Amino acid sequence: MIDDQEPHAPGAPDAFEANRRYLGSVAYRLLGSFTDAEDVLQDAWLRWQAADRTTVADPRAFLTTVVTRLCYDQLGSARARREAYYGEWLPEPSVSYADGPDSPAELAERGESVSLALLTVLEQLTPAERAAFVLHDVFAVDFEEIGTSLERTPDAARQLASRARRRIRAGGRHPGDTDPGAHRRAVEAFAAASTRGDILALMDVLDPDVAWHADGGGIVRAAARTVHGADRVARLVAGMVAKWFTPDAAIATAAVNGEPGLLWYDRTTGTVHGVFAFTVTDGRITAAYVVVNPEKLARIHPLPV
Repeated sequence: MIDDQEPHAPGAPDAFEANRRYLGSVAYRLLGSFTDAEDVLQDAWLRWQAADRTTVADPRAFLTTVVTRLCYDQLGSARARREAYYGEWLPEPSVSYADGPDSPAELAERGESVSLALLTVLEQLTPAERAAFVLHDVFAVDFEEIGTSLERTPDAARQLASRARRRIRAGGRHPGDTDPGAHRRAVEAFAAASTRGDILALMDVLDPDVAWHADGGGIVRAAARTVHGADRVARLVAGMVAKWFTPDAAIATAAVNGEPGLLWYDRTTGTVHGVFAFTVTDGRITAAYVVVNPEKLARIHPLPV
């Protein structure tokens, strides 16, 4: 635990510690990476320690501004790194189980309300658009405060958020566009068909124009480019199952960024080797997001064995 150097009333938490989960949630949603979010929190804590707190009227707003600016600076360099990344870059997933321990997504106050699909679409935005959208549409921060964080006027911040929404809609994704029950049923049907290697059953649950996104990071073999079409994706999945599903392999359902998803794991150790997130429209899977890069899975707690 970080040692707070500033005296305060007994039992009263330091403002940074009191807001740590919230700040981690902001950083994760802005960066799509728990590792980068942790770096930002550490830097923000140092700045909080150095700040003249007697001049801070609203510590939460002050800290949100600090974290936003640090993330904003990181997003520029992160984009360059991700453009040089092998294959598709997908955000680090947040995983929680129906029973048992949660993943370290707890650091980020559980990233569930922003799906992996939406986080992926956010990568298409400029850093300023992403910050304005996330702060306003996810955290309900007012545009005056957002403008301060981004060193823009409130009207400019409002325009950034509006432009971000248009670009997200153009990307075919916006929050809350899927019925949770239909989503779960489609994921379960996909899991059942996958474990059987049943191409026809897979095609029944896949939208004809389904898109398959995979991130192996050049460490684990995965499709380097998006695969389109139900027939191609079904055959790809059947081939993966034939290769990956040894007697020790298994599939489990889990919440992936708050939506029904799947885990590919080792039943003898509980180690997670792959996370699958989906978008579902009219009962069919329209996109799959598959993270098998072990560096992005290292924080996920093993399943109970």
